[in-house]
Amino acid sequence: MTDGALRDLYRPRLADEPLGELLAGVPAVLITGPRAAGKTTSARRLAAEAVQLDRAGAAAAFVADPDAALLGRAEPLLLDEWQAVPGVLGAVKRAIDVDPRPGRFILTGSVRADLRGESWSGTGRIVRLAMSVLTQREVNGGDLIRPGFLDRLATMDLASTHSTGQLTIIDYATLAMRGWFPEVVDAKSERVRRAWLRSYLEQLVTKDVSELIGATDPVKMGAYFEAMALNTAGLAADATLYQAAGISASTAARYDELLADLGIAVRVPAWATNRLQRLEKRAKRYLVDGGLAAAAAGFDVQGLLSDSDLLGRMIDTFVHAQLAPEATLAAHPVRLHHVRTAHGRQEVDLVAELPGGKVVGIEVKAASAVTRNNARHLAWLRDQLGERFAAGVVLHTGPDTFELGDRLLAAPISTIWT
Repeated sequence: MTDGALRDLYRPRLADEPLGELLAGVPAVLITGPRAAGKTTSARRLAAEAVQLDRAGAAAAFVADPDAALLGRAEPLLLDEWQAVPGVLGAVKRAIDVDPRPGRFILTGSVRADLRGESWSGTGRIVRLAMSVLTQREVNGGDLIRPGFLDRLATMDLASTHSTGQLTIIDYATLAMRGWFPEVVDAKSERVRRAWLRSYLEQLVTKDVSELIGATDPVKMGAYFEAMALNTAGLAADATLYQAAGISASTAARYDELLADLGIAVRVPAWATNRLQRLEKRAKRYLVDGGLAAAAAGFDVQGLLSDSDLLGRMIDTFVHAQLAPEATLAAHPVRLHHVRTAHGRQEVDLVAELPGGKVVGIEVKAASAVTRNNARHLAWLRDQLGERFAAGVVLHTGPDTFELGDRLLAAPISTIWT
């Protein structure tokens, strides 16, 4: 396919604007994220030349002498799947030391492991940009530059989305478990979608993990991933997960780290503030893609609808997956947190501290009927924080947006992208 054809078929991403801006201002940008999330496709649009380092023929020169292999290449030069030839990072660093012009290199990778500690040689020279799987906002197309959901929530600017085509709980359940990798979104049939997700999961537990830590037991890794899938968006104790998988605590910790490095699982930290006392300190675990969770645990839409606890977790996971890219890619990145008091009397699913110190809170309900009682934890957070609390919303599966009290709203989940 020609570059022109690629551009014609390209689905714009939320990362496009920050990637272009960074490339215009720094020598090198490293795009990280899950395998098959679309990193290479986005990078190719800006690259003058691309080298796929996970292909032996293309990588040979870089394995032999990465510094020499960079010479004479058209720039911006895309070095795809850099982790296949780790020595290329040092060569890029040295090339930038000699010539620090903006826009020289784009690197993409599906592993974050080498970015930690002393092994990461690009600190201060290579700026990292995180991409995730697709969001509904990206799939819908349209203006990706306009203010995102968190900014609109902070100003209480959530217009009603009521229409005859409003999504139902079945629609939301389907979206939560459909899978949001580009190839899944564009799958020609349900059979193709499911087969792709099963294949991805199989490679994840057999090949991707073993390449990072050497030999591993794919059965135990698969069992641990299934336990994570069934507890996504939860605060399950570590022991709950590793005992369910029949592995040791140390093995589970290693698996957690690997899944994070592969961009497949994230931890949303507990929010800490001196305005609130005796808060839960454990992080919430999320899988980044509900389709993988469904493939691992083996449930379909009907099975999801018959299990209210799992349905709530999957809808929460879906909402997090829609908001996380927006928060990460903002001009002033926003980190998402959760809040839960030590005994669970108050709990807010997601909390974001915006630039300037303002705070917004988000509760997710897999239900269409919402009352003021559903906003009681948000009201508690508002009363504790006072003027710092900009707004709170209960996201639900019904059709309407309406007020629930001072700075509190109920809104359809679809408000995130409409």
